[in-house]
Amino acid sequence: MGLTARIQTRDGWAVSHAVVTVTDTTGRQVLRAEADSEGAVRDATELVPGAYTVIVTAIGYAPAAAGAIVTASGRAEIGTVTLARQGGTELPPPGPWTIDPAHSTVGAVAQHLGISSVRGRFTDFIGMIEIAPDDVTKSRVEAVIRAASIDTGNGMRDTHLRSADFLDVERHPEITYRSTGLTASGADRWTVHGKLTMRGVVRPVNLDLAYLSTGSDPWGGTRAAFRATTELRREDFAMNYNQMVQAGIALVGTTLKVELDIQAVQGETLPQA
Repeated sequence: MGLTARIQTRDGWAVSHAVVTVTDTTGRQVLRAEADSEGAVRDATELVPGAYTVIVTAIGYAPAAAGAIVTASGRAEIGTVTLARQGGTELPPPGPWTIDPAHSTVGAVAQHLGISSVRGRFTDFIGMIEIAPDDVTKSRVEAVIRAASIDTGNGMRDTHLRSADFLDVERHPEITYRSTGLTASGADRWTVHGKLTMRGVVRPVNLDLAYLSTGSDPWGGTRAAFRATTELRREDFAMNYNQMVQAGIALVGTTLKVELDIQAVQGETLPQA
């Protein structure tokens, strides 16, 4: 085996399809190899003993370069090369991730009487995240929320929110979100572009997304945590109900702040507890 290496992120996840280029002291390319789905590079080309430069590149990552010495055997064992994601933030490994409702929160905050906030959450939802392998901007997310699962901690208020004045759950039982794209918006943040369907109205909605961390769970799986926020105008979704309690002061604010704390499990299914 002429060249062996493993390409990974700072978190230890494989960088699939990274490209390893080896040049000699004159700058001439003598070998080019691609990592497999496990981030491993294995190339049987024998190299002339001597000093070489190894350059590793991958879409979405900052390139890395290092010196290498080829022994008399003609082998170059590069070892592990760690790539940093451009912008400095690592992402979970590519593939499907299933949102875990038991450890996630889909919440919203509305202003009440112009002086305080009322918080609510949806307790019944499902969703999938697909992390693209080579270009994070091609990643996707889909979620379906049961509108009737709204819970603000007050039964009378929740009944009103389920009515035609607000969510109209009998005619529109589901709220859906499907992403249409992803762009970097800072060193550690992304903007998810997508379409939100609520009360039968479809509107473009962007989510301000932060990836928090990845770790193992007690059931042998891998989990990733995300936080996302956005702001919605009720009138954009035909929720125009309001009541003026004083001159210029509405019972319910015209905007909603949406707060999502998401925990997703690697794979297409949730673990059986």
